[in-house]
Amino acid sequence: MSNANELALFALVVEAGSFNKAAQVAGLSTPAVSKKITKLENELGVQLLYRTTRSLNLTEAGKILFQHAKSIHRQVTDAVSAVSNFSQGLSGIIKMTVPTVSGELLLAEVVAQFCQKHPNLTIDMRLENEFSDLVKEGLDLAIRTGVLKDSSLIAKPLIESNWIVCCAPEYASKHGQPTEPEQLTAHNCLAYTYQSKGALDWRFTKDKQEQIIRISGNFATNNAQALRKAALAGCGIVYVPRCSVYEDIQRGDLIELLPDYRPRSLGIYAVYPYTRHQPEKIRLLIEHIGQAYQARAEYF
Repeated sequence: MSNANELALFALVVEAGSFNKAAQVAGLSTPAVSKKITKLENELGVQLLYRTTRSLNLTEAGKILFQHAKSIHRQVTDAVSAVSNFSQGLSGIIKMTVPTVSGELLLAEVVAQFCQKHPNLTIDMRLENEFSDLVKEGLDLAIRTGVLKDSSLIAKPLIESNWIVCCAPEYASKHGQPTEPEQLTAHNCLAYTYQSKGALDWRFTKDKQEQIIRISGNFATNNAQALRKAALAGCGIVYVPRCSVYEDIQRGDLIELLPDYRPRSLGIYAVYPYTRHQPEKIRLLIEHIGQAYQARAEYF
């Protein structure tokens, strides 16, 4: 019957997308990998992969087996990695997803530095704001902002992200500055639609009392940099994570509005699937990222 090595190799082939790439990672020849997968199919009595010259696709049976095999592959990789750490340092591949704002501001540089520090390690980092299914997509780590609902994941707090309301001096000189949140309804407010809901509802707190203002405007985007540029051009008022406009505020290119009212704040977390033994490389990467956030705490 099939063993853990064959199941782990099957998961590696699926994740790599080809026998050639899987063979390189596994340190085997391509024919040897193909032969082992064929042997696995024969033992199980089902076809697992549709093979063409350009791609591999999972059969229905292959999809079911992959869901189980990838956890075995992860455990085997973690076990080998834990032992190899003693002799050659961190190795293997980490697949992660991070928010676009933090990715552009901080994490691209920070994660690349971590890779320099550990040359046998490869990190594949996606920049996106959607809450990906880590287990289903084979992701090892996510940096996420906001409330986390999936109880099968572990979330480690990194920093609190405070938001800010601001506009360009040019806009303020033309249209005036609101002094109360209610006055925002008379202004061109540009919506940040990265969030699934609440993009038009701006929240403020003062003396423990919360206000929600329904705004409107002529421009909306799901990208913080696009929103920032629209604000810098004097097009309207924005409500964004402070870190995305921190340097603009410091230079005076944007000015903070309603300083007596506190906009929303959201936690930033390192999120990873539950495992009995957390891989050392994940633990050290989270620690490295956490230190980088704290080093730039004034941005947040």
